[in-house]
Amino acid sequence: MIEFLRTGPDDAAATLVLGHGAGAGMDSPFLTLISELLAARGIAAARFEFAYMAARRGGGKRRPPPKAELLDGEMIAAVRALAGQGGIGTLAIGGKSMGGRVASHVCDALHREGLVAGLVCLGYPFHPPKTPERLRTAHLDGLTAPALFVQGERDPFGSRAEVEALPLPPSIAFHWAHDGDHDLGPRGGSGTTRRGNLEAAADAVAAFLKAL
Repeated sequence: MIEFLRTGPDDAAATLVLGHGAGAGMDSPFLTLISELLAARGIAAARFEFAYMAARRGGGKRRPPPKAELLDGEMIAAVRALAGQGGIGTLAIGGKSMGGRVASHVCDALHREGLVAGLVCLGYPFHPPKTPERLRTAHLDGLTAPALFVQGERDPFGSRAEVEALPLPPSIAFHWAHDGDHDLGPRGGSGTTRRGNLEAAADAVAAFLKAL
């Protein structure tokens, strides 16, 4: 049975299923804050944990996450558990870093079934840090479902300069966090703050989901 950490109104315009990153669970500071900011904009977030992370929380041995592809079934199960429930509005799929990567694997199939309307990736890991040649984008070439990628301009997993040079499909729209890192945080003196970047990201995600 999948346990969700739900944030947002009972009559949400849209609900975003959120998977977590590789090393932090569904209650990470990043996912907690972005969920609260989305709730203030009428969007519900339904966070869940992959089994390896839930096992850590239950006192199990700390193991590295499995390959992202092996988590696809758990993401699909989370969507099916929510689909058809009342008060969720438009259902979309997404996640932080690895969670977004997993969501991107299964989004098109779920979209064709009519289960999800779109995809939101928060800090997509386009490549491992310092190895830009090891791209994780082959499966994105044929993506047809509407997608929004929220990315820091200097994210070590894919900076703006690197990503804008990639031949990505027109189904993917971008919101760039000014001077943001992988958690959208800017450097001091950049003229913005982490909170400001997250507020702007929540505005972009809410507008995207309400337009689906």
